[in-house]
Amino acid sequence: MRVSNLVRALALTAGAIAAAPATAKTEAFSHFTLIDGTGRAPVRDAALIVRDGKISWVGPAARLKVPKGVKVDDLAGKFVMPGLIDNHVHLGLVDGIAQDLKYYTPESVERQLRLYAAYGVTSVQVLGTDKDEIHAIVRDIRAGPAGRARVWTAGRGVVFQGSYGGVPGLPAQVATPADARAMVDREVAKGADFIKLWVDDEFGSLPDRMPPAISSAVIAEAHKDGKKAVAHVYYYDNAAELTREGVNGFAHSVRDKPVDARLLAAMKAKGVWQMAATLSREASFTYDLLPFVDDPFFSRGVTPQVVADLKNPERRKRLASGPNFPKYPAVLKTAMENFGREAKAGIPYGMGTDSGPTARFPGYFAHWELELMVRSGITPLQALTAATGSNARFMGAANVGTIQPGKAADLLVLDRDPTRDIRNTRAIDRVLIAGESVPTIWQTCVGRPADACGPAK
Repeated sequence: MRVSNLVRALALTAGAIAAAPATAKTEAFSHFTLIDGTGRAPVRDAALIVRDGKISWVGPAARLKVPKGVKVDDLAGKFVMPGLIDNHVHLGLVDGIAQDLKYYTPESVERQLRLYAAYGVTSVQVLGTDKDEIHAIVRDIRAGPAGRARVWTAGRGVVFQGSYGGVPGLPAQVATPADARAMVDREVAKGADFIKLWVDDEFGSLPDRMPPAISSAVIAEAHKDGKKAVAHVYYYDNAAELTREGVNGFAHSVRDKPVDARLLAAMKAKGVWQMAATLSREASFTYDLLPFVDDPFFSRGVTPQVVADLKNPERRKRLASGPNFPKYPAVLKTAMENFGREAKAGIPYGMGTDSGPTARFPGYFAHWELELMVRSGITPLQALTAATGSNARFMGAANVGTIQPGKAADLLVLDRDPTRDIRNTRAIDRVLIAGESVPTIWQTCVGRPADACGPAK
């Protein structure tokens, strides 16, 4: 795979962090507007202290007691929030826009984790397409992130034999409930943080979907092993059945028909989350030329070859000729309307993108997802909370997601107020992971010098 300037810069940063002496480092920040990830209204003129990579104090700037010898970083006019969490990604599957499992290596995974960090996405959750190598990477990052986004993983998700799901070349198919239970146990033993299952037939192009005998076995075994179960769904009837079976969350919206009061009531009663609506996934399929291809916030995160490939008329023609291409505008509309209904009904929800497969771009899609969520009927503050504190709560990620004492100092500093305009999440001033600054997408770019990347901010 190509090695980018961004990767080199971030790798050097990571090396410097790893080589630093293990002494407690203290930093202080003041006079910013705080968006703490809990859903509370922003607080003006706030301050915080970071010690040894964790938040040790947060409160009004007027009450800041600066430790001796510590210089205060004045962030007047800026907005500080927790780093974003994308709860539905896939790592290491592509080189440019070519997808193949052969590209999945520890090096490619780490490159993507650094790219996520550059976009202010400081934690990700991988939904069922990881090779076993992911577990060593997770352990290493939990010992010290060193400029990489933190990772939670389902390992290999469970696919019913002959149905939709997984990625080619990664064995994950089961044929019986016994197979399913054994696979869940294996993934938990390897270190999976939760369990993923697919229930879909790709617009009817495949003969089967995972039947209830299999899905109920997966969910029950996950719960027996102390893990949540998350399902890929498309159809209303599958969502209703999985809710009855006790699934913990849906990794996509229902997209074949409107959700109704009956399903919403069942989800509420069972505590089922709309974990991710993945609206940016659906939106990406509705265009033969992605609408953001010349946006510097996007193009700085990809190589010039990727931009050229996206603009290639032959690619556009090939996509437009696909049998499912005409269906996606209606699919997106239904997904957005259903997400809005769920939010209004009080169904808990997070933020996830399904980034990682071909032409679904790490980091950038998280910001696009937030925009689409707001367009579906929630407020910018609600979208930001979904992508921070709510995601952390669903994932059981107790050390991230909110700005509170004892939490990791994974911070996104913005030049403009994202609660007034959700697109202001793109106005990134700096990103910190465990209290250490990492290069942002505005400071460098992939595949070429920063001064050749288009305007910054």
